[in-house]
Amino acid sequence: MTTLQSASRQITDEVTSWPGVVAGHGRRGEWAFKVNGREIGHLHGDHAAHFGFPKPLWAELYRQGRIVHHPVFPDREGPAARRIECQADVLDVIELLRITYDLAMERAAVRAASAATSS
Repeated sequence: MTTLQSASRQITDEVTSWPGVVAGHGRRGEWAFKVNGREIGHLHGDHAAHFGFPKPLWAELYRQGRIVHHPVFPDREGPAARRIECQADVLDVIELLRITYDLAMERAAVRAASAATSS
């Protein structure tokens, strides 16, 4: 018999398998994913995911229909939301979190390189 995992469990299992990612409850009850103490995105149950992207990337993802405006920041580019309604959404949320993860890892590498050259 096959047991289906919830969307949040599927996303958590995948994202926490990436090096350096930790997950836990945030200050407002969300389920947050962090790398080096910085949030790369969070879930609101099994129904919504929130992220932050650089403005040019946000604009491209928005044009592609992969994200919408964050409900708390409806007029800003950068904060983003994604509904989770089906398995395809789960997979895309994982891909979007991978984008934010890769960006965070790139920033960490640049900071480390800068620190090494300044010492």
